Amino acid sequence: MTKAVCPGSFDPVTAGHLDVIERSTRFFDEVHVVVAANAAKTPMFSAQTRVDIIRRALVERGCENVVVSFTDGLITDYCKQVGATVIVKGLRQNGDYEAELGMALVNRQIAGIETLFLPANPVLEHISSSIVKDVARHGGDVTGMVPDCVVPMLNEALHKERISHE
Repeated sequence: MTKAVCPGSFDPVTAGHLDVIERSTRFFDEVHVVVAANAAKTPMFSAQTRVDIIRRALVERGCENVVVSFTDGLITDYCKQVGATVIVKGLRQNGDYEAELGMALVNRQIAGIETLFLPANPVLEHISSSIVKDVARHGGDVTGMVPDCVVPMLNEALHKERISHE
């Protein structure tokens, strides 16, 4: 059985993330979507909320060979635990390759885990979690950029954020 891991902070998961995950399911028997802790970021949503959102969105898309989980450790350790030999990362035209290449080489060196880069769908490549949050913070409509269930959750989180800063 071939297994791959699609890691990310997914805060929140975007249409681009879901596209890469869904496309990955065509190549592997089982795809693990791993919400990973990132010490450099302060997430808007809890890890469990992000896991739940991704599960819900993938069920709505009919993805059946996906496991969604969380780790606060190394992705390569998670890969070893589940028997995955490949990490799948989506690449946009905004410099993702340079940022991801170093990590891919480290993952290969420390654990023998290869990285497969999937080019983003050109229709979705401009979307990132940061842009989604920025647009929403300024009152813009993010419908279509994230799963439908995320829009009200994002608005609620931003409302709480504004109240706490007042």
